[in-house]
Amino acid sequence: MWMRGGTSKGGYFLAEDLPADREARDVLLLRIMGSPDTRQIDGLGGGDPLTSKVAVVRRSARPGVDVDYLFLQVFVDQAMVSDAQNCGNILAGVGPFAIERGLVAAAGATTDVAIYMENTGQVAVATVATPGGRVTYAGAAAIDGVPGAAAPVPLLFRDTAGSTCGALLPTGNAADMVAGTRVTLIDNGMPCIVIAATDLGVTGYEDRDTLDADRGLKARLEVIRRAAGAVMNLGDVADKSVPKIMLVAPSRAGGAITVRSFIPHRAHASIGVLGAVSVATACLLPGSVAAALAVTGSGPVRTLAVEHPTGALSAVLTLDGAGNVATAALLRTARKLFDGSVFG
Repeated sequence: MWMRGGTSKGGYFLAEDLPADREARDVLLLRIMGSPDTRQIDGLGGGDPLTSKVAVVRRSARPGVDVDYLFLQVFVDQAMVSDAQNCGNILAGVGPFAIERGLVAAAGATTDVAIYMENTGQVAVATVATPGGRVTYAGAAAIDGVPGAAAPVPLLFRDTAGSTCGALLPTGNAADMVAGTRVTLIDNGMPCIVIAATDLGVTGYEDRDTLDADRGLKARLEVIRRAAGAVMNLGDVADKSVPKIMLVAPSRAGGAITVRSFIPHRAHASIGVLGAVSVATACLLPGSVAAALAVTGSGPVRTLAVEHPTGALSAVLTLDGAGNVATAALLRTARKLFDGSVFG
């Protein structure tokens, strides 16, 4: 099934429909997407990392969990398939897909689907609109970066801190110096390097094409990223899609903060769901790069709008008694685009 999930798009497969052998599976997925080729002309990929993604879904044997979800990033211009990260946008389509494929029974006007994210070992709960016992994609929810409106798919994340790096702050510090640049290294569902845009000679308000054309900036970001990988417990990240780079600046549209994200070698058209959660969390950490620039409000429940090139993504963060982020919720939408056979 080909679906849009959040601001991404890709193929959703039942695990049983793909080869069990990882190498054979990856070869097939590269063929399906048309990689390696910048246009992906011989496959279904759209020539962009955001449209070259895969969800592998199976019925779960875990207590309290409905389905297991493995996210795979199929590189566009390299013969690589990576499971080194999660994807919260593609996650938005997993609940509807699971119901459509009969892995989960519709429970009423809405159906909660508990999803174990294999990449990070965490659980998210997606609430899917199922009036009359069937998934509907029609609705009035709008998210920035996607035209029109669709049925809402709220996502609730729990226990995402340190899901890849082992700790919310892998170094134990709210800020570090890495390759001569002050950064915040954080993992609340997505390993991220948060940097003040002005520290790299840019404003943080540039459009995607301008940032992608700045070879000097991207070369410096890669030096920082590779140095950060080692201290974030990620090892050699030269061929990995994590950590992501987040260039931050003060809000210009009434949100909490402005972000320009790199994923990791191309500028993101918007921002990834879990990347937004990590940045929003950094905004609430005293002494972090983001906290110095952010407007965060007060109280145990904070709604932080993370501005990006095509709008904003709002994260609702609930704090515990110690002021730590306990849960994060986000609104996404999804749409089924095609259901049929693909040839590999």
